[in-house]
Amino acid sequence: MSTNIEVVVLGGGYDGVKAANRLARQAGVSVTLVDPRPHFVERIRLHQVVTGSDDAVESFGEVLGGDVRPVVDAANRIAAEERRVSLAGGDTLSYDYLVHAVGSGASVPGVPGAAEFAHAVADLDGARRLRSTLAEVPATAPMTVVGAGLTGVETAAELAEAGRFVTLVCGGVLGPSLHARSRRRVARRLAALGVTVLEGAGTRVTEVTRDGVRLDDGRDVPGAVTVWTAGFRVPDLAARSGLNARRPRTTVSAEETRAAPASFRSALETGDLRGLLDVLAPDVVFVSDGGGLRLAALRPVVGAGKVLRCMAGSLGKAGGVLTGEATTVNGNPGLVLRLDGGIDGVLTARVEDGRVTRLYYVRNPEKLTRVESETSLASR
Repeated sequence: MSTNIEVVVLGGGYDGVKAANRLARQAGVSVTLVDPRPHFVERIRLHQVVTGSDDAVESFGEVLGGDVRPVVDAANRIAAEERRVSLAGGDTLSYDYLVHAVGSGASVPGVPGAAEFAHAVADLDGARRLRSTLAEVPATAPMTVVGAGLTGVETAAELAEAGRFVTLVCGGVLGPSLHARSRRRVARRLAALGVTVLEGAGTRVTEVTRDGVRLDDGRDVPGAVTVWTAGFRVPDLAARSGLNARRPRTTVSAEETRAAPASFRSALETGDLRGLLDVLAPDVVFVSDGGGLRLAALRPVVGAGKVLRCMAGSLGKAGGVLTGEATTVNGNPGLVLRLDGGIDGVLTARVEDGRVTRLYYVRNPEKLTRVESETSLASR
């Protein structure tokens, strides 16, 4: 009789892959990851699928450890008392522990006409359908993006960079999750791309039609294609199974928050990256953005070892003197990295349970245009 602990992970997104890889490293633990798709979807790049600048997919073989068994299927129901998961294909998986990481998807808008005429980019299928629709629409036709969160802003910018004429309907403030300084930067960038931004009172969408949207102040905004990015929904698997799924909250101390950028600063300035192994989570995810203008990793790098090798390679090619200035970016600890005095990029870290679980490095010159003046106000 096997003494292995059987773990089933439902969902092959970022969190599901991280959980599966971390658990599979434990002795005596067998991990099965269940996802309806045969590949990993880079959700942060779905807006790029719309214009064809990225396919946003990666083989599970590239992101999963060799000890994780992938199963391409969908979970229909969780029988918690029996510790079994029923799959859509008819199979059943037994488990000792279950990780529920099915993520979220596009919400069903309650606005008249939205379900019929609006497109979503919250999942791969929606992004691909929108791309097919755009291929049939003249390049000069107006586009309307509803929702001013990060997905809406990124989608509007991506369409504008592809030469489309875009109106971003905020329904309130632009970038509500961003700091005021960051919102001003985003507004300037969108204006430079030619995006028309409608924000403030009277910009809530009350109806979507085949030819555009109507706002609550009575205005009609024309659009051959409407993209709806306002809101997400949680799949009902847990509810259908009679479970009450709540997100655990982890408190990170101020000391832990300060330790991460300090360790990175020391390692980068000395060139000795080995000490970062004590700071990085084993399944840390590193994402970089060069905007096609600066050297950057084309896809997310997963795993502490791979992240260190990627960073070491970048430092080896950089040359010059690298220094770091501690700062905060949207509430997360970060560093403004300078090469021979000039800004090379901004590194942001997410800290959970005392370890860095996510790194985001921006080297895109267009996004760094005003970092010099703005980060000096937030530096500490």
